[in-house]
Amino acid sequence: MKEVIQEAVRLVETEEPAVLATVVRTKGSTPQKPGAKLLVRKDGTGVGTLGGGCVEGDIWYAAKEILRRKGGPEFKDYFLNEEIAARDGLVCGGTMYFFIEPLWEPGEFLPFGREIMGAYESGNPVSVAMVVKSDSGRGVAGAKLLLREDGSTQGALGDPGLDALALEAARRVADLGTNEHLMTDDGTELYVEGFTTPPTLVLMGGGHVAKATYDLALLLRYRIYVVDDRPEFANPERFPGAEDTVVVPDYARGLDQVPINANTFIVIATRGHWFDDLALEAAIRTPAKYVGLMGSTRKTILIYQRLAGLGIPVEKLRQVHAPIGLDIGALTPEEIAVSIMSEIVMFRHGASGGPMIMDDRYFDRAVGRAAAVEAAPD
Repeated sequence: MKEVIQEAVRLVETEEPAVLATVVRTKGSTPQKPGAKLLVRKDGTGVGTLGGGCVEGDIWYAAKEILRRKGGPEFKDYFLNEEIAARDGLVCGGTMYFFIEPLWEPGEFLPFGREIMGAYESGNPVSVAMVVKSDSGRGVAGAKLLLREDGSTQGALGDPGLDALALEAARRVADLGTNEHLMTDDGTELYVEGFTTPPTLVLMGGGHVAKATYDLALLLRYRIYVVDDRPEFANPERFPGAEDTVVVPDYARGLDQVPINANTFIVIATRGHWFDDLALEAAIRTPAKYVGLMGSTRKTILIYQRLAGLGIPVEKLRQVHAPIGLDIGALTPEEIAVSIMSEIVMFRHGASGGPMIMDDRYFDRAVGRAAAVEAAPD
């Protein structure tokens, strides 16, 4: 959502009012998840999306009404019942919760917007906590608290207890740019979102699997770097959409020219055991939270044995994803790429990676309804 924040900063800097709508919580199946944003300008145009259809249309209308009457922030829920879902061609039936925030005064948004843009561009993550619902009067709706990587803060939520709760969550979401929704016993609701560089994929090795993984990661809007010791496998012609292709004398120093932070995902798929060994040794010394190694279990054991002998902490080795990918029976380079990127997406979102088979009770409900309709008299 970098483009949404970027445009919000631009508008506020020119003192042009706008409204920022954010999905802060969802239940069930919904067209967008928490973090989705829509910025509505004064002329009615917008940037971003909340999922389209009547949901987005209604929130868009609410945003324009806030602009028209110079209103304050609003918290809205939207239940996607079967009639609404069918009308919009959606196969979903959950509830979406939105915080709709007018951007009137530069001093209220700009300090946070500029810090967020700095995080997107520099890799120094920040988190922003916001009170989105305060029926009990605890905290102030729209109040923000920002946490920087060095532990310093800016702003406040209007209640010391809320500040402490928000800071705990802020530390959890910063590195990977994820988000959390918090609800206190008195019904006060907080939304906490981390901001950092876009997810970055580093491919150590530019062979067939790397090329297929690159193609898929590009569709998923990852920034991509390719590192190889062979110029014919690391060049802009082979990887035209990569941020950079780096040719190195050896993989032990292969990451020196690549920007790496916690939101970086390193995939090791070089042309041989010895090169994988050196690449993994270099990768696990970086701040990247995900390092994956392609290859057999036997090869992985031999590499672990050598690295453990060099004094690499066992905890570091345990964190390596090896053999890399989800078990989907992948055989071709393209299928292996799907396996690899599926595991990376799963890791980023803290998901389980299991099949999304619906519970038997939903199946029974569908079959029961069909039987009831068939048995009903004409």
